Amino acid sequence: MKKVLSYLLIGIASASTVLLVQSKISENSKLSFLRDNVSSENYSVPAAFTSLNGALPSDAFIQASEVSMPAVVHITTKAKQAQYSQGDPMDLFEYFFGQPYGGNPRERKPQKGGEDAIVPLGSGSGVIISADGYIVTNNHVIDGADEIEVILNDNRSFKAKLIGTDPNTDLALIKVENKSDFTPIQFGNSDATKVGQWVLAVGNPFNLASTVTAGIISAKARNINLLQQKAGTTAIESFIQTDAAVNPGNSGGALVDLNGNLIGINTAIASPSGVYAGYAFAIPSNLVKKVIEDLKDYGVVQRGYMGISMGSVDDKLAKDLNLDKVEGAYISDVQKGSGADDAGLKGGDIITKINSKVIKTSPELQEIVARNRPGDKIQVEYLRDNKVRTTTVTLKSKDNTTALVSKEDISKSSNNIIDQLGLELEALSTSDARKMGLNGGVKIKKINKGIIKDNTDIQEGFIITSVNRQPITSIDELKDALNVSKGDGVLLQGKYPGENGSKYYAFGF
Repeated sequence: MKKVLSYLLIGIASASTVLLVQSKISENSKLSFLRDNVSSENYSVPAAFTSLNGALPSDAFIQASEVSMPAVVHITTKAKQAQYSQGDPMDLFEYFFGQPYGGNPRERKPQKGGEDAIVPLGSGSGVIISADGYIVTNNHVIDGADEIEVILNDNRSFKAKLIGTDPNTDLALIKVENKSDFTPIQFGNSDATKVGQWVLAVGNPFNLASTVTAGIISAKARNINLLQQKAGTTAIESFIQTDAAVNPGNSGGALVDLNGNLIGINTAIASPSGVYAGYAFAIPSNLVKKVIEDLKDYGVVQRGYMGISMGSVDDKLAKDLNLDKVEGAYISDVQKGSGADDAGLKGGDIITKINSKVIKTSPELQEIVARNRPGDKIQVEYLRDNKVRTTTVTLKSKDNTTALVSKEDISKSSNNIIDQLGLELEALSTSDARKMGLNGGVKIKKINKGIIKDNTDIQEGFIITSVNRQPITSIDELKDALNVSKGDGVLLQGKYPGENGSKYYAFGF
């Protein structure tokens, strides 16, 4: 029995890193991360299914598994970082899964080894999308990794490099170089999927390679307020919810239809224990395809914005406005100079269609708009004073321009943010991080005139370890986190050398 428990613990410890936050599904449930030319073909049911007169379609499951499994890979990551000691099971649990309901992890106990020691970080799944080695996975699967290894379904293994990430959708693109014989998956049309439709989840839960589970789509356009913990208000959540068994390690794996086509990337679960309990969530494939095309072509995501604040229409609002249906996205505010402002939209308008697609909730609208780039035009149907109106909105960037951005533009913007804060920074060395029991961090060398000096009492020497609860181990990660938080409140967490406990500082910019 002890031996079995030992194996189980090892399996859990090598599963994909996840974050646990309080679920809005129930008070006792947790939500866990697991790491445009979309085909218009409708989902078609294989003949093996229709010929069984409603019986469980095992032949169809076999067909879908055989088609999709060669395209799903196992991803393992390593990093230069201090690790927990192996002596305390609770330490291991907290390291890989975090503490329930957003609690702070304990300080880490460094293992023996040189300053540049490479140690295991975690594992997850990925999906091959091209014969020349491009693979999509979750951002949280490879977050913080210095080395990425890909293990194929036929047990071949390769090193992979990171192409780009998008915390807003929890997606990442990696690539195996100098290969052209991979079996890519075919993209399905996630818009055409239906609640009640059979689906398969393919991945590597608990390091168990090439595992397939079956279930149905139980909901669409589900917002569970999970990505906001890391990406803030720009996060995009319009998940496909399924009851196919998905566990830590399935992160970045495939959700496929009975044709074996990709309709989602498995990302999160709702659970009271950190393992599958009936709810799993996947990023829709239509959104996945746009994001990874941007990462491949530009290195960064080109996201178009309407420039509105919005919420879903509920029963009370529908009654107050005398609406016929309880659906649509209610505009509460329009940003001056935005595409929506230019198109004449106003606070109080209710968006009912985008490009002829009915909008029932604000997450649906958010996902559809996110498939477009700055400069793209969308047709918007909306209600004002209970009258149907239409307009054309030219989407813009977050800075209200129609220009596309480059990595260099983002880097320049990031440097400007650091200058606005008035900070001179240096990365915490591996040896200093180990001595302090930290995974890494950014040290404030000097504080000049700026936002930090004017609005906080932070002192020089402070080690920044997280921004808005997102772990920070390098200056680049700090810049990315501040870019995401621009326009919102910022909560810095860290510590001073030689002092116990963490300190927190909040400011806006």
